Amino acid sequence: METLGAGAVDIAFERVGEGPPLVLAHGAGDDSRAWGPQLEGLASDFTVIAWDEPGQGRSSDVPEGFGLGDYADCLAALIEAVAGEPAVVCGISWGGTIALELHRRHPDRVRALILADTYAGWRGSLPPDELRDRVDAAARQLDAADSGMPELPPGLFAADPPAGTARLVRAMAAAARPATLRQQLRAMADADLRDELPRIAVPALLIWGALDARSPLRVASEFARAIPGAQLVVLEGAGHLSNLERPTAFTDAVREFCLALPPM
Repeated sequence: METLGAGAVDIAFERVGEGPPLVLAHGAGDDSRAWGPQLEGLASDFTVIAWDEPGQGRSSDVPEGFGLGDYADCLAALIEAVAGEPAVVCGISWGGTIALELHRRHPDRVRALILADTYAGWRGSLPPDELRDRVDAAARQLDAADSGMPELPPGLFAADPPAGTARLVRAMAAAARPATLRQQLRAMADADLRDELPRIAVPALLIWGALDARSPLRVASEFARAIPGAQLVVLEGAGHLSNLERPTAFTDAVREFCLALPPM
């Protein structure tokens, strides 16, 4: 792992392969280990950079009040310092919301966007009743984490994952920092980036699990209608963590999209 200082935080990241830069942003409560299949599968074609977002994994804690814009600014700093040129940015779930905010604040850092099983913020993608239920459920999960009994959010997978994948997800959940997750919960619950979708002027790929119960295909369809020229790939048999549940299909979709991009 390498480390980059970005303002008040230190960002740990993994870099593998050679070629055009591809930056991976994981979901809330995860870290760069969530991208293991993609780090291995895409390194032959790209310089793949997967961060531990601030406050998670091997990155430093975040200060009080650290919000969505701060995450996007840190991701922009990582792209500038490590990639040295605009990058394809792939974000899943909360990581996709960060990628949208990155495009809003730093469009010059983004060559293309890959948004997977994500949201335009919870306020931007969930009905009000579901938003309230989601916030309440997340608060209960954080209370359980404070007591030393972390719970996984429901609906991460469409079916029982392989034992190794289940162990990985539980290990990342056990290592997640409740203080970070509480700040992320506030940021995600308040975010509404729907107005950014039609402004996306770079190539965009949407990858969604057909059985995603947390960000259902309805959200993918809204993204596809709003983002000019967006491509949508639906992975059959996959839930919210589609990159882990259908890793080969996910990786192949990313590779095909990136290799078809026009030269810089």
